[in-house]
Amino acid sequence: MSFRPLSDRILVERVEENEKTKGGIIIPDTAKEKPAEGKVVATGNGRMGEDGKLLPMDVKVGDLVLFSKYGGTEVKIDGIDYLIMRQDDVLGVVD
Repeated sequence: MSFRPLSDRILVERVEENEKTKGGIIIPDTAKEKPAEGKVVATGNGRMGEDGKLLPMDVKVGDLVLFSKYGGTEVKIDGIDYLIMRQDDVLGVVD
């Protein structure tokens, strides 16, 4: 893939949730909610602060992140669905 986000944007691939509940009930695709968890695939260089200095990114490629349910812009690159969002849209990094 040859895509590089600009500024403080990141490219995230959603992580799919389990299709069964703990009780063994299979959840159909129409009833599933979009996962709000994903893996960072690419990051920009960071954004410029008010003083003109580059502020580094807090997330890095490979991080598992949580984001708001309707955050980001959906794009398709090489047949794979991704989200492009600002680093500010990330709620946290899962350790």
